[in-house]
Amino acid sequence: MTYTQFPYSRGRRLRASKNIRSMAAEYRLSVKDFIAPLFVTEGTDQKTDIPSMPGYYRYTLDLLLKEVEEIQSLGIPSVLLFAKVPDEKKDNEGTEALNPDGLMQRSVRAIKKEFPEMVIMTDVALDPYSRYGHDGIVRDGQILNDESAELLAKMSVSHAEAGADFVAPSDMMDGRILLIRDALENAGYHHTGIMAYSAKYASCFYGPFRDALDSAPGFGDKKTYQMDPSNATEAVKEAVSDEQEGADIVMIKPGLPYLDVVRAVKEAVYVPVAVYNVSGEYAMIKAAAEKGWLNEEDAMMEALIAFKRAGADLIATYFAKNAARLL
Repeated sequence: MTYTQFPYSRGRRLRASKNIRSMAAEYRLSVKDFIAPLFVTEGTDQKTDIPSMPGYYRYTLDLLLKEVEEIQSLGIPSVLLFAKVPDEKKDNEGTEALNPDGLMQRSVRAIKKEFPEMVIMTDVALDPYSRYGHDGIVRDGQILNDESAELLAKMSVSHAEAGADFVAPSDMMDGRILLIRDALENAGYHHTGIMAYSAKYASCFYGPFRDALDSAPGFGDKKTYQMDPSNATEAVKEAVSDEQEGADIVMIKPGLPYLDVVRAVKEAVYVPVAVYNVSGEYAMIKAAAEKGWLNEEDAMMEALIAFKRAGADLIATYFAKNAARLL
């Protein structure tokens, strides 16, 4: 293939004005791309700062509904719920995770009642409910896979009963997608979807999120079940496996350091690909902006379009509201 050379070919012709640049843009962001993560906590009339996530908050359920109302008014189609569980309700068996009147279940029912068109996704993992802060049942210092996956399947059914549109297992236990799909089918929840955290890396970028939910591991780390940051082919394998087991959406987490993985997964699967623009990525931009080192809006939008360019169909991001206002 040959190209006409300068001066007949001038790339700058397509950069000459804002409107021309917009017409020639290869990728476009839409508010419909966004999933807004939300943190819910017990109590009433409380909006709690998260120091490592400036501008983001934990909400009690009454105020959470007001936040969802604003999110819906901006055209954002989906929320991803995370529950902050009091320490006294944490154990090693996920007891509170299965409570039909637990905070997550009550939140799902309340949102669905007030905003029936809002797509509700729920975090399915044991770390917020575990006294050890791990994503599975712990025995003799080990995180058990099969027993944990069975519990996650029960947890998923509980969320579906409450009205969740999608369950989002974020644990990285082997085989849990098949168990969850089987459990949902057997319980009659044929239309409840699964957004699988298919390639969730053992990353340092989750720190602020763990502050938000008080869910840091009480011992060791999560490297025996979350993925090694060195690996990309393994991520494709995990995503393809989750698709075959019944996942409706596959996710890569974190986002910005793993754009190559997003692209590789996009080329391998036939379901929508989501990416999680995680708390550490959010905090970096916010901190640099507070220092005057970056323009926050420009950095935010550049990061978000990078996810689209890499192949993401959906973006879970703490910037969802701010980006929606700009769009």
